[in-house]
Amino acid sequence: MNNVVLVGRLTRDPELRTTPNGIATCQINVAVNGIPNQNGERSTDFINVVVWRRQAENVSKYCTKGSQVGIVGRIHTRSYDGNDGQRRYVTEVVADNVTFLGSKNGGSSQYSDPMPDYNTADQIPDMPTTDITDDPFKDFGSEVVLSDDDLPF
Repeated sequence: MNNVVLVGRLTRDPELRTTPNGIATCQINVAVNGIPNQNGERSTDFINVVVWRRQAENVSKYCTKGSQVGIVGRIHTRSYDGNDGQRRYVTEVVADNVTFLGSKNGGSSQYSDPMPDYNTADQIPDMPTTDITDDPFKDFGSEVVLSDDDLPF
């Protein structure tokens, strides 16, 4: 099985290109936090990702350096001959799905976090409160009592 799931931030703006056949492709590099070592320090991995077709166009349009993304895809290896005649090997993630999780500044937009990032308690808007002593099911009829014998499991 070849399945990759990543959450990280773009290290540079996406590079959108088109193949000779007219298919959109986008190269991105994603910084992903590694597992903490014994000192609690995390390393960072920088992973090359290739996105294709309509998703490539959307990533190029809505993401910039610092955008947080979630990626589901697969690892792909390929090789090519460089200008110097040397064989080059590339390992990258081919994205099957890219989810826009947030922007660089943590702000909220239609393509970023659904909940705003509040820094202090005074920034949280007033929300209506509900009296928890009031039974929300009081108008639904009479009480039903079940015993353990009534349960099918």
